[in-house]
Parts: sequence; C-alpha cells; structure tokens
Amino acid sequence: MARTINGRTTTLALIGDPVGHSTSPEMHNYASELLGLNYAYVAFTVKEDQVPAAFDAMRTLGIRGFNVTMPCKTAAFKNADKHSDAAKIIGACNTIVNDNGVLTGHITDGEGYVNMLRDKGVDVAGKKITLCGAGGAATAIAVQSALDGARELSIFNIHDKFYPNALRTAEQIKKYRPACIVNVYDLDDKAKLAEEIATSDILSNGTVLGMKPEYDNDMVIADASVLRPDLIVTDAVYNPVETKMIKLAKEAGCQTFGGKGMLLWQGVAAYKLFTGHDMPVEEVKAKYFAE
Repeated sequence: MARTINGRTTTLALIGDPVGHSTSPEMHNYASELLGLNYAYVAFTVKEDQVPAAFDAMRTLGIRGFNVTMPCKTAAFKNADKHSDAAKIIGACNTIVNDNGVLTGHITDGEGYVNMLRDKGVDVAGKKITLCGAGGAATAIAVQSALDGARELSIFNIHDKFYPNALRTAEQIKKYRPACIVNVYDLDDKAKLAEEIATSDILSNGTVLGMKPEYDNDMVIADASVLRPDLIVTDAVYNPVETKMIKLAKEAGCQTFGGKGMLLWQGVAAYKLFTGHDMPVEEVKAKYFAE
C-alpha cells in the first residue's frame, strides 16, 4: 500500500549538484514504506555557494535531515553547528541532522566502507590497508578505518591538488588515533605501491580510475602481478559494477568488494541518524543493489 503524505510527514532531502542520478530518494523512501514510517525523502539541486541558504531553510522548514553530495560537502561542514569525530578529522560532511534547529554534521562514507566489509565477515581492525586516493571518498575510508582499529595505512596519491590532503589526513589520524601507522606515497611510484600491497591485507581504490565512461580502462595498479588470493580488493567506483581492477582481482582469487556496497551502507548509516530506526537492509539490497 502506498504511503500518504500528510501534515505530519517529516522531510528528508539530498542536496548537491547534480542530484538527478541519485538512488538515495528511492532507497530511503522504500525503507520508510517498509517500516511504516511517515518520512518523505526528496532531492534539491543546491550549488556550493547556496549551502548557507539551504541550511537556513532546513531550520525554518523543520527538515529533519540532509544528505550532501558534491560539491557541497566542505561547505556543509563549515555551516554545521556541531560535528561528529570523523567529520572533524575529514573537514567535510555528507549527512546533516537537524535537532530543533541545531545542525550536526556527520560523514557516513567511511562507515559505509567498513560496514560493507563487516557485512561479509571482514573487520578492518588489525589490518594493514593500502589505499589509493586522497579525495572525499578515500579520506573517509582512511579515517573510519583508522577509528575502527586498522593497524596501518599506506595512502597513495599522485602529486595533484589532493596530495596535500593526504598529508593532512595522515597528520589528523596520528592526532586522533596515534596507534595507527600512516604513511603517504606517490601513486606514480608503482614499485613502492607493489611493495606496500605485498604486506597489506586490503587494497582499496578510492580514486576515479575505473569509472565509466572516461576512466573505465584504467587502474591504480600497473598490472595483475600485485594481486594474490589472500588479498582483499575493494573499489569505491560503482559504475561499472565491476571495474577492470575488480575483474582482475576476481580472476586472481581475491575476495572483492565493489562500490555499490559502500553506497548502500553509507545510506544505512544516514538513515539511522535521521530516523533512529535501522534500515531494512536485506530488502533494500535486494531491490536496488542486487549483485
């Protein structure tokens, strides 16, 4: 039975630009329908410089929560009243919760990553992770993995505008979780990348390499020689469902995780923050994230 929107319906929304491609409205509304909760999730096109006005509207209209996508995550952090520990370290937010006008910023991308792994019986605690990338997704993966007990992180990025962010992330992790060893290297140094992968439990791609249509023939690794059966390989890219690296990793006998799982589980974390209820994961997974 279809839900009825009425005067007691609580609004949730996605903000950013663009937002038309997102599956967030479908998955959140489907979850609320299954649980019989009176929420409606919509999407608004909001440019970076419009974030302060959007936050004012959130308070005025009593919107319970925002999910925030590019290019607004840093602006969301700057305009929130309070922040989760992970958001403080990263300096960006993808989830805003409105408690009677007080806006708290969270970052659930990293939670999505570690919970995707946990769902399949893999715990990052005690693991060494070689992580490629230093943008928003990769930074969230690094920070949450460290907070959840990763033993060591080797972060690789090319010397572009994100390289200083990799260095900052390393310093922040050392500050907030000094037990985690963090090193930053040049992604163009494939010999060093191979060396670090050889002593890692997990290889994670947090870059755009592998994404359709521009980068679908690209990989962070030079070739399949660095892959071995006991290596776990993950990719934040979810279009295509199987990147070139994931395909090679499967052929090498690795346990693999594509980006759709991370997308699902970051939404699960946000839904809990918004509603206080657990998203019916298996039903949502079956409808929108079937492998």
